[in-house]
Amino acid sequence: MKNSLLLFLILFSASLFAQTQYLHCGHILHPDIKKIVAEQTIIIEGKNIKEIKEGYLEAPAGVAVIDLKDQYVLPGLMDMHVHLEMESNPKGYENRFRENEADVALKATQYCDRTLMAGFTTVRDLGGSGVNVSLQKAIARGFIRGPRIYTAEKSLATTGGHADPTNGVRNDLKGDPGPKEGVVNSVEDAKKAVRQRYKNGADVIKITATGGVLSVAKDGSGPQFTIEEIKAVVETANDYGMTTAAHAHGKEGMRRAVLGGIHSIEHGTYMDEEIMDLMKEKGTYYVPTILAGNFVAEKAKIPGFYPEMVVPKALAIGPQIQRTFGKAYKRGVKIAFGTDSGVSYHGDNAREFGLMVEAGMPPMEAIYAATINTADLLRISDKAGSISPGKWADLIAVEQNPLEDITTLEKVQFVMKEGKVYKLKGLAKH
Repeated sequence: MKNSLLLFLILFSASLFAQTQYLHCGHILHPDIKKIVAEQTIIIEGKNIKEIKEGYLEAPAGVAVIDLKDQYVLPGLMDMHVHLEMESNPKGYENRFRENEADVALKATQYCDRTLMAGFTTVRDLGGSGVNVSLQKAIARGFIRGPRIYTAEKSLATTGGHADPTNGVRNDLKGDPGPKEGVVNSVEDAKKAVRQRYKNGADVIKITATGGVLSVAKDGSGPQFTIEEIKAVVETANDYGMTTAAHAHGKEGMRRAVLGGIHSIEHGTYMDEEIMDLMKEKGTYYVPTILAGNFVAEKAKIPGFYPEMVVPKALAIGPQIQRTFGKAYKRGVKIAFGTDSGVSYHGDNAREFGLMVEAGMPPMEAIYAATINTADLLRISDKAGSISPGKWADLIAVEQNPLEDITTLEKVQFVMKEGKVYKLKGLAKH
């Protein structure tokens, strides 16, 4: 009996130690207190941070120690606007008719992996075919590597609007998509479309409040939802415990979205001071996606990269986003980090930081936007966004001080998500 008990205690202790890790951190950047602290030990237990102690604590026998003494450690980064089912290329529009869901999903596993390896441990996927729900589940269950996903499943559009799935196809293929397919043309449609997204597994609802750049439709900025439809979307989403986001380039579409209660405005290209002040009044977040604007403006100059109808929209709207972002930041609008990756290349997400700083945002504020503010927007501040006891052990590390050179965030050396190491000094961990 004594031997059995002793064996049980040994195995139990070993299992506890197997879940415990000590991270010896040369510097910890705390975006919540906007401060860097030197020579600290982060104690990880299971999936969560247990404690942060001064100095490099000696670990008990059997406890793993990760040496990050020459690194700057930050909370895992979060991107509030990605599309993990796609990545821009000249055959992208054609591939919609050639690829099955399995083809989309298999390619997306690579996009998920690149995103995590770039230091982004949480993302908000703002629209695809619904494969994004399966990606979310596969990552959560450990079948594939990738960031934690909060997904909109299929974006909501109006007939002919930016996310109408039948835009640009020949007449016999257009049909008449409705709420089940994410197309809304009335208040009742809006309610049903939200409920369908909930049924399909969405965490967030995204509407296309204005025209867009990459859709094969003429208008890139006009309003496409009535304010009554938007209110119906938001009220129904609130009933189901979901947040909302609105793709919007033009002023009137943004005004309706903000007045309708939308939680975040995406892109915001032609936002003016009136809209900025309205967003401040309502507490609406702005997710700028500067990287996507730069990307489409650059690629639109390459003959054949985009359909002819897309090119003038890309050339006009793309370069404007960074200018709008700079004005919105100075005006005091709440900013949450987002890239629209999928429009740009997955894994390049951190390039957004340099563009934000270039437009006038200090590096610490840019990091704050990708940690504290993103956690707030997702309503997970109790679990993520800072290096604090009780929160998920989502951590990254870089070799240089990002406050001195923000581009060092493009070269992440260490990635941990929920206590599991995926990357250590450039080497992926399997």
